[in-house]
Amino acid sequence: QVQLVESGGGSVQAGGSLRLSCAPSGRTFGRDGMGWFRQAPGKEREFVAAIKWSGSSTMHADSLKGRFTISKDNAKDTVYLQMNSLKPEDTAVYYCAAETRRTWLTQNQYDYDYWGQGTQVTVSS
Repeated sequence: QVQLVESGGGSVQAGGSLRLSCAPSGRTFGRDGMGWFRQAPGKEREFVAAIKWSGSSTMHADSLKGRFTISKDNAKDTVYLQMNSLKPEDTAVYYCAAETRRTWLTQNQYDYDYWGQGTQVTVSS
């Protein structure tokens, strides 16, 4: 059974930083892609960033480049989302997801096969 466990969410003031973690289990993630998405109240879920399990390539939403960075610790088999210079509009539930069928990274949430339970990030002004 595949599980994606997110952690690291919380409340922070604008300008602050948070690092989210995603620890997947239950599958050998050889060539899979891992993604971060977020969903704010009343809005559609949107792509944030993705990384190949090998760490060989990454992709970031254009609007978040320079502030958000996805990475992977191979020793810990954990994917991270470093979020800097946070803004109130970054407030959302952040989800980790795994995509298992493609050799390329994708921003399409419907391409992802497994999802975590989400972690809340709240940024106050």
